[in-house]
Amino acid sequence: MLCLSDSYPEALKNLVASFSRLPGIGPKTAQRLSFFLIKSSPEEIQGLIFSLQAVKEKIHFCHRCGFYAEDDTCSICQDSTREKTLLCVVERPQDVLSIEKTGYRGLYHVLQGALSPLSGIGPEDLTINQLIKRVETEAIQEVILATNPSLDGEATAYFIARKLRSYPIRITMIARGLPLGGDLEFADEITLSQAFEGRRDIRLDS
Repeated sequence: MLCLSDSYPEALKNLVASFSRLPGIGPKTAQRLSFFLIKSSPEEIQGLIFSLQAVKEKIHFCHRCGFYAEDDTCSICQDSTREKTLLCVVERPQDVLSIEKTGYRGLYHVLQGALSPLSGIGPEDLTINQLIKRVETEAIQEVILATNPSLDGEATAYFIARKLRSYPIRITMIARGLPLGGDLEFADEITLSQAFEGRRDIRLDS
């Protein structure tokens, strides 16, 4: 049976296919975006192209914490008003944006993922060694583990807690107001705020 998109011009089919490869974009949404661009002015198209090129050329991970940055360090690390004794550990840069909505004013450390033996992701694939170095060299008094409430996220949090337990710092984990298997990126700020307020010390068996 002939699919409607089979009759599209080649350039349009390629654009729809490109949008479809983006996370969270299904075929219908990809078509709507493509149709929108067709009706857009040349100036709007050029603006989009410029923005995409600028992101690719200028945006990288902060050398200190792993959040998005244009300079060597991100705007959060450069902010002199942040509480330098608090360090919140998250899996991905987008988790920082979610936590910022709660009013948290400490620093961050982005792991760039979570431990996942089934996917072949081990400690060496994350920024755990960099985290330990920060604890050793910065005036950190509390590390808040805010990994996602998934099996991999929980395992990552406890792995890090064991790595840090010999240091004279407080190690806490945010309270789990989120469902198991949830994602910080999609949590509302009230739930996250309550999770931070109810954070607890991690107890590790010797």
